[in-house]
Amino acid sequence: MPYDDTSLKIASLASLDAGLFETDVLLSWRLSDAGIRAILLAAELLEDLTRDGLSTRLFENGLGLSIFRDKSTRTRYAFRAACNLLGLATAELDESTSQIAHGETVRETATMVGFLTEVVGIRDDTYLGEGHRFQQEVASSIDDSYRAGVLMQRAAVVNLQSDLDHPTQTLADLRHLAVLFGGLERLRGKKLAMTWAYSPSYGKPLSVPQGVIALMTRFGMDVVLAHPPGYDLVPEPLQQARAFAATSGGRFTVVDSMEEAFRDADAVYPKSWAPMTTMRRRTDLLRAGDKAGLAALEREALDNNARFKDWECTRDLMAKTRDAGALYMHCLPADVSGGSCQSGEVSAEVFDRCRYDTYRQASYKPFVIAAMILATRFRDPAAALDRTLQVSPSRRHG
Repeated sequence: MPYDDTSLKIASLASLDAGLFETDVLLSWRLSDAGIRAILLAAELLEDLTRDGLSTRLFENGLGLSIFRDKSTRTRYAFRAACNLLGLATAELDESTSQIAHGETVRETATMVGFLTEVVGIRDDTYLGEGHRFQQEVASSIDDSYRAGVLMQRAAVVNLQSDLDHPTQTLADLRHLAVLFGGLERLRGKKLAMTWAYSPSYGKPLSVPQGVIALMTRFGMDVVLAHPPGYDLVPEPLQQARAFAATSGGRFTVVDSMEEAFRDADAVYPKSWAPMTTMRRRTDLLRAGDKAGLAALEREALDNNARFKDWECTRDLMAKTRDAGALYMHCLPADVSGGSCQSGEVSAEVFDRCRYDTYRQASYKPFVIAAMILATRFRDPAAALDRTLQVSPSRRHG
């Protein structure tokens, strides 16, 4: 990458008032436009420098700690890769082997893991009404201990997926779209179909579709949310999507037809999620320890899903997109019909043709997470990148 191009990007980053220093990244729709643009530009710079074999190890020491309350492949290793890219050591808190298992409070745990820690990444997406609240409590506890002088630094909390939003995923999705269509400004007027799709599994979080509709509408996209009756999302991101569309000149509509959503779409994102009402009932049953009730709810949810097996991304549906060539998107892993399951979100034919696109989509996540750490832990991220550019030895060999 030419040095002049890098300098221009660093200067552009310096001009953005992101307002993220010593804060957290919990909900994408509560970030400023400048904050989102700064994260995306920093991610692009980190990717450029890495591709050129230049070191981006901005930390001499420090820890990136993760807490995963749900299974993860891409996000878990993207977080570790992001920390390593910036020079941080990594650790993962196993709650079952910590004092949390003996009743230690969130406030105490957050302070204890905050010593010499620069970032805490948390995935807590399983129970509607719980994940975001837990992330807020961790962030508040760290902030309180920092202000009291107990912690030497104010570690940032980064949402690695909650019950409400998945900002590391959706900002990576936005970066993927921007690269494909030639920049954020070129997204204006492009149609994105965020649609429910059938899955033989129960209880998939709502956070990805909620994050997608609230983020892509900010950039003037024509976002169509499609789902069967009853598969509603929570009100806040829906309200944000409508407000962002009105401000950006984009559009946001909700339909009950996958075919209608796909028609003339530039990008499609067929992804299963559980109904909001089902997820709320599950949280109540879990709090009550009602195992029989949970089993009954699962049977009910699976039976309801089975009514909509025809909500599958197929070759015929893809043919209805713009020039029959829409970008297929998925956060992975996808439920692939005839592959990972008998019937699922996407046909094997479509997925096999598009799978490298989904891999590229995932490839932006480590850089987006690293950019979030950079923006929250450095008062002047542009200056930090410029310094490392001036002194950075190449990591290439030969």
